[in-house]
Amino acid sequence: MSPHRRSPRHLALAVERVRDALAPETLLSEVQQAWRDVVGEVIAAEAQPTSERAGVLTVSCAASVWAQELDLMGPVLVERLNGALRRGSVTRLRCVTLPPPDPFR
Repeated sequence: MSPHRRSPRHLALAVERVRDALAPETLLSEVQQAWRDVVGEVIAAEAQPTSERAGVLTVSCAASVWAQELDLMGPVLVERLNGALRRGSVTRLRCVTLPPPDPFR
């Protein structure tokens, strides 16, 4: 074994590099990567950014109460998101409620 061998790296670092290399270079992709860090674990578990058009970010929420809450928090979340983005910017959030899953599908 070489005396210059480095210690093993965490698998998470390698996975992050692959993810970053494969992610499309779009505003939505960048928002999706930053979402959990910007909004926190609780909100990220209930709401996900699903589309973006002309700076308007659509966030799909698990319940209407979450959609309403994120609408109220919109300006603060937009500011925090834009602070985390390297390119482009979000102008506003559009929060929608996902329909409940079809039990027959």
